[in-house]
Amino acid sequence: MEFGTRIFIAFLVSQVVCTGSQEEEEKAECVPGFQEKEYRVEYSGGFLKDIPLLQVVFDDCTGNEGVEFEVSNPDFLIDEKLNLVPRRHVIDSGDVMFVHGVNNHVDDMAQVTIMGAPSRSPQTLRVSVISSNMKEDHIFRLTGRGADQDPKGVFSINRLTGDVAVSRALDREAIAYYHLQVSTTDLSGKLVEGPADLDVSVIDQNDNRPVFKEPRYSGEVQEGSPTGTTVMTMTAYDADDPNTDNAVLRYIIVRQLPDKPSPNMFYIDPERGDIVTVISPHQLDRETLPTTQYELEIVAKDMAGSEVGLTGTATATITITDRNDHAPEFTHSLFQASVNEGSTGVVVNLTVDDRDDPATGAWRAIYSIINGDPNQNFEIQTNLDNNEGMLSVVKPLDYESAMFHTLLIKVENEDPLVPDVVYGSSSTATVYITVMDVNEGPVFFPDPLVVIRRENIPVGSFVAMLNATDPDYLQTQSIRFSVLRDPADWLIVNPFKGNVTTRAILDRESPHVHNNQYTALFMATDNGSPPASGTGTLIITIEDENDNAPYIFPSVARVCEDSKDMNVVIGGRDKDIHPNTDPFKIELGKQPGLEKTWKISRINDTHSQIMLLHSLKKANYNLPLVLTDSGVPPISNNTELKVQVCTCKKNRMDCSHAGSIQTNILLLLGLVLLSILYAVCLHGRRAVGVGDWGILICLECLEICYLN
Repeated sequence: MEFGTRIFIAFLVSQVVCTGSQEEEEKAECVPGFQEKEYRVEYSGGFLKDIPLLQVVFDDCTGNEGVEFEVSNPDFLIDEKLNLVPRRHVIDSGDVMFVHGVNNHVDDMAQVTIMGAPSRSPQTLRVSVISSNMKEDHIFRLTGRGADQDPKGVFSINRLTGDVAVSRALDREAIAYYHLQVSTTDLSGKLVEGPADLDVSVIDQNDNRPVFKEPRYSGEVQEGSPTGTTVMTMTAYDADDPNTDNAVLRYIIVRQLPDKPSPNMFYIDPERGDIVTVISPHQLDRETLPTTQYELEIVAKDMAGSEVGLTGTATATITITDRNDHAPEFTHSLFQASVNEGSTGVVVNLTVDDRDDPATGAWRAIYSIINGDPNQNFEIQTNLDNNEGMLSVVKPLDYESAMFHTLLIKVENEDPLVPDVVYGSSSTATVYITVMDVNEGPVFFPDPLVVIRRENIPVGSFVAMLNATDPDYLQTQSIRFSVLRDPADWLIVNPFKGNVTTRAILDRESPHVHNNQYTALFMATDNGSPPASGTGTLIITIEDENDNAPYIFPSVARVCEDSKDMNVVIGGRDKDIHPNTDPFKIELGKQPGLEKTWKISRINDTHSQIMLLHSLKKANYNLPLVLTDSGVPPISNNTELKVQVCTCKKNRMDCSHAGSIQTNILLLLGLVLLSILYAVCLHGRRAVGVGDWGILICLECLEICYLN
């Protein structure tokens, strides 16, 4: 047995037919296909075999040669006269069927609605698979996707007759094609014939409306744009078969709000969905239109826009954007203001009108001063909230120099004007400013005043002459001087003449002097109404005198008692400055015998080395020194260096008992004189030995004697 049948099955769907009263339009040209897409038949209990129900109107515009018709219900056919005829007596016709007509020129479909017919179960839609060699003991089997494979049970087969039935409604958009296989077996299940291919293509029905991605779309077009300017493109999608008219869309504008100045300001290309302007550039004026936003209701219809096509709707909002076709204009040609001399800040707000769109570069104003401000005392900033120009004084004005100022102001937009618009005379204005006189404080000159004076000059010495003038020279005013800040309280000022003298000694080494300079602050006050004052600074550079004795550092030195070389480095310091400081001369004191124990060697201008000529016991020793600076005249300082002789072990110095022996440097001389046992006093005086020190003291002349 050899069989294979390709079938086309149309699934049943509920159709919603939109009807409305439309005026008949005269047909301009032939549209291939069914000239009527929808037909109705009354159901009266059933249909008799070969009795025509209706005649379809079909024209492929070329003579209908080779047209083949197929009815979704196999119990019906289209005869040569285009009549819909039952093949047999039909009771269960169902409530809808589809007629498919196709040839080389057209592929179209019409719908037949059975009015009042009971719904037909999907299982009654059958396709017979006939085998000429079929025997009674053979059974049919159906396999493949939709039968025994997912989605299972869509199709079933009568095991005895081979009728293939649709078990449930088909959806082309879900599955458009099924590949099945039919075979026969004997009662034991042994394959007899097949398998043979059974391909099922689901014919598309117009059951999907066009859908826009968004319910609302936004676009904009600049005012004055030429006719035919594209604003935006509307695009809808249809899930039906793109190779049929079911998915061929046509666009139309069904409403425009508002409809002024014309109800047809825009046009949409029916095939591409491009929205373009129709209104003339002159009428497309944002400033004269009743609104800057227009709302269009767009309808997309499938079936290439035919009456039976399904529709989808979206809204397009079109904004008319601004261009700079209006120059800003001052509300007044003359603005006036007054300002106190010496003050700064906003003195007047300049107002303008601009018909362009607020908060855009075509509306925002830029102000500039084109005349009357040679010293740049003024500036203008734009108030972004109201577009006003805020004219400010940035450099204080002087009443005595100029009582009036006349400014010429220009206003422009951030964006350039369109070519056919220019700035006119209304884009300039004059600002007349009156300066009000204010009592100004005296001004010191020079400020600061710098003088040089030597320290230690006598009290009452002249230091400086203050000079202050009153800017209000048009008025006759007197000035009084006073000390405002004098950190060391060294100065006094004559309140009328302004001469500054000393009331105390100037000391360069004072903590109030920094970098040899002393700073004082003075005030000058006029007798205006109300009085005004000004301040001035006096800087005194103080020259040094040699009035400070030098001193040594460090003042304490430590040495080890068993060290072979007991050396100490000391330096000199002086509060004075060069040339009243180094080089310093460091010498031993005037006590006799010091040079036998100590020796001083100069290292440089500020430092010397003290060497111990022999070891000393652990103790504290006060070494008298004389330190002399290089001033003219020089100043010497008799001072002492405390030398601590300590015990040193393993790099550690122990001076904890160094202070247990408190001795005068005179006693050190006894260490040198231990071998002296006798001495004779000068002038033959009687002497007495004192202890183990061997120091002989002349009891009568109190002279210390040494054995030579």
